[in-house]
Amino acid sequence: MNYTIIDFISLLGAVCLFLYGMKVMSEGLQKVAGDRLRNILGVMTKNRVTGVLTGLVITALIQSSSASTVMVVSFVNAGLMSLAQSMAVIFGANVGTTVTTWIISAFSFEVNISDYSILLLAVGVPMLFMKKSTYKSLGEFLIGFCFLFMGLDLISKYVPDLQSNPEMLQFVTNYTTLGYGSVLIFFFFGIVLTMVAQSSAATFAITLIMCSQGWISFTLGCAIILGGNIGTTITPILASLSGNLAAKRTAMGHVLFNVIGSIIVLCIFHPFMELVADITLWCNGTNPLDISAAQEANMADSTLLNPKGGLTAKAQSSVAFGLAMFPTVFNALNLLVMIWFTKLYVKAVCWIMPAKHKDNEEEFSLKYIGRGMLSASELNITQAQKEIAVYGERVERMLNMARDIIHLQPNDSKFEETYNRLEKYEEISDRMDIEIGNYLNRVAEGRLSPEGKMRISGMLRVISEIESIADGCFNVAKAVVRQHQNHVKFTPGVLQEIDKMYDLLASAMKNMLGILREMETPEDSLIIQAYNKEREINNLRNSLRDSNIFNINNKEYGYQEGIFFMDLISEAEKLGDYMLNVVEGVKHQFQNAE
Repeated sequence: MNYTIIDFISLLGAVCLFLYGMKVMSEGLQKVAGDRLRNILGVMTKNRVTGVLTGLVITALIQSSSASTVMVVSFVNAGLMSLAQSMAVIFGANVGTTVTTWIISAFSFEVNISDYSILLLAVGVPMLFMKKSTYKSLGEFLIGFCFLFMGLDLISKYVPDLQSNPEMLQFVTNYTTLGYGSVLIFFFFGIVLTMVAQSSAATFAITLIMCSQGWISFTLGCAIILGGNIGTTITPILASLSGNLAAKRTAMGHVLFNVIGSIIVLCIFHPFMELVADITLWCNGTNPLDISAAQEANMADSTLLNPKGGLTAKAQSSVAFGLAMFPTVFNALNLLVMIWFTKLYVKAVCWIMPAKHKDNEEEFSLKYIGRGMLSASELNITQAQKEIAVYGERVERMLNMARDIIHLQPNDSKFEETYNRLEKYEEISDRMDIEIGNYLNRVAEGRLSPEGKMRISGMLRVISEIESIADGCFNVAKAVVRQHQNHVKFTPGVLQEIDKMYDLLASAMKNMLGILREMETPEDSLIIQAYNKEREINNLRNSLRDSNIFNINNKEYGYQEGIFFMDLISEAEKLGDYMLNVVEGVKHQFQNAE
């Protein structure tokens, strides 16, 4: 049978189905966990042991070390986790990812799970139409699980048969008899393959099929998997590119951990293979290295090789078990050795990637979010929350500048400096509003739970109101410029009344920032206080408006002075309204989603 272009395209489709199944399965579990997953990562990283366990459990749950390490990079980027804490979680994630290999290994040959995929789809698809979001997410998980193994089965069906089409894979066999050189070649092949697929699980599945077809030996299959251990670091590296320095250091720590461990194993590759083979023999009853020896010698062993030279079911089971055991032993030993050098890792990473300069508050920059942090939509909400808090802090500085400029004279050099700073901050505010809004929209395009979508909606409202506060502060400065252009000066009494209003605004702003910093769990007392502050601001505005009319009628100051006085008071009252709107936007996040 000739291998046609249709067969090759079908093979690509099978690989795509496998990867899509893993993506859907991973996202379904992320949506089920949602906030709980964020809380687990935030709490269970107090020491190295709990950090390792956290990384192991999270990766085992979401079936992707790439996703979990991207989460860690994102959490470090968001300031929720230190570099040292992230190292422990990454160490655990490397062990947790072996759960996926065991699932694939266990079901690939002993049970043809694709035969039962239709039955699982019959359960999973109806769950998508259930009202409760948890059931919908579980349905997505089941569908992804089915697609994963259907893809694996189709890959096995459409890969070219070496015996029937030897010329197609002649280039592979040319590199299988070079001794240790073959190990290095297939090691680098594993790196490239995993970088392209961005999934060590996909590399494992392809390697498993290559070994079961008899294309390569068990030893070379392990070399590919070892290379995949380095290739899988490409995902967190890409995620960190638009992150801050801490995020880049975290990704570099992941690279160091995997590269150092892989190089050590390469140096002792054959003794390490003997160890894995002995463990496989003890657990499974068959030494996978004996199978490779039988293949190389073309031995007529009916228990290991079929008449066509392929592997028997018993041999396939042993190879699958050994291929799953290899990364398990490698990552477990790597963890047991490297966990004691966490502090040294942190120092090495900081030395490799030193801080170049401190962040300049006068320049536009986003501290916690970036385009690379979108691999796990449900978990990117935290970055946005932290960035919004920073946004609020910038606008607080604008409020202080607006208050200062009221007391400055136009001939004072500080007046022009303050006005220019306010103008620059207002431009920065506009850009932050756009960037955070675009980020939230991109997150919303991902596979979010209804609760996650409600949070996005609330945060979009929050950033819009914060931008209004920034505009209001700049409007105060423009009102002061108009006041000076009309040669109007405020009496000391008027300035005291204005200061009373800005004292209330400063207090309301601090309360608002307290809520933004704890947006995940806002205190009820702070929200109640926000309403009380806004009511005080309104009452003072009404009182000052009445006294302003009285003072003008009694010639305490001129009509024009009174007009500008009320312009500033009215603008201040609007600022109070915007602050309350921010608080209500935070409240909006926690309204029950229908």
